[in-house]
Amino acid sequence: MEKLVKDINDLKKKKNAIILVHNYQRPEIYEVADFLGDSLDLAKKAASAEADIIVFCGVDFMAETAKILSPRSKVLLPAKNATCPMANMIDASQLREMKAKHPSAKVVSYVNSTAEVKAESDYCCTSMNALKIVNSIPGDIIFIPDKHMGEWIKKKTNRNIILYEGFCYVHAKIMEENVKLAKKNHPNAKVIAHPECPKEVFRLADHITGTGGMITYSKEDSAGEFIVATEEGMVNRLKLEVPGKKFYAVGGVCVNMKKITLEKVYDALKNEQFEIDVDRDISIKAKKAIDRMLEMS
Repeated sequence: MEKLVKDINDLKKKKNAIILVHNYQRPEIYEVADFLGDSLDLAKKAASAEADIIVFCGVDFMAETAKILSPRSKVLLPAKNATCPMANMIDASQLREMKAKHPSAKVVSYVNSTAEVKAESDYCCTSMNALKIVNSIPGDIIFIPDKHMGEWIKKKTNRNIILYEGFCYVHAKIMEENVKLAKKNHPNAKVIAHPECPKEVFRLADHITGTGGMITYSKEDSAGEFIVATEEGMVNRLKLEVPGKKFYAVGGVCVNMKKITLEKVYDALKNEQFEIDVDRDISIKAKKAIDRMLEMS
């Protein structure tokens, strides 16, 4: 692995490339990351990137967002079939139907959505800034695609929010009984839950936040143990960032996130393969919603 990491780093220098890595990636991918973080962190890095090539270790909607924010860079997705099932649950035509039924509502799309859906949206958001963005918008709101996050926002804001029946298959499988068992096995641990979890999990959580917020909370809280209700790969990031504390995963695996390997990163960079492109008109429209997300972060 050491040689492969060195070869990738050498290629980065040669080609003026950077590698953006999502928290859920395999821990060995962390070794070649120039920037490691959640969707919001990586969107910010993409927006300020001056690299000729961006290798995005995540899933396709993230790579699309990077291309929209850094159009002059060549954006590569090392595993061309690394996609997000939740993002694919709604397309632009389905969103337009919702907008036609609720013409006065503003559309807030979770960043886990396709470029075409973002182009039909007024705002994008992440789990970190969803509440802030929704609270800043008067009137009715269409929130897509995650119904669980939408329910959480609805409860927190007491707003009229029109939901779509989308969900993350990994978070939707985190059941109340899983968390209760973890609490029984680790009675001193606090529960951190992602807002993509079902509402039954929220009731057992000490704190609900996105992956970036999980790092901040576990660093600042006095507890020494945490039960982490999100994709299990987040535990690797937490152990890296907060080495003096213990973390227990109750979430499953996102198989799409795990499709990327060091070998695929090397091949993508060496051959400049699996380039992500976004139609110019869609990119211009989607960027407006993404820029509003970044302005409010």
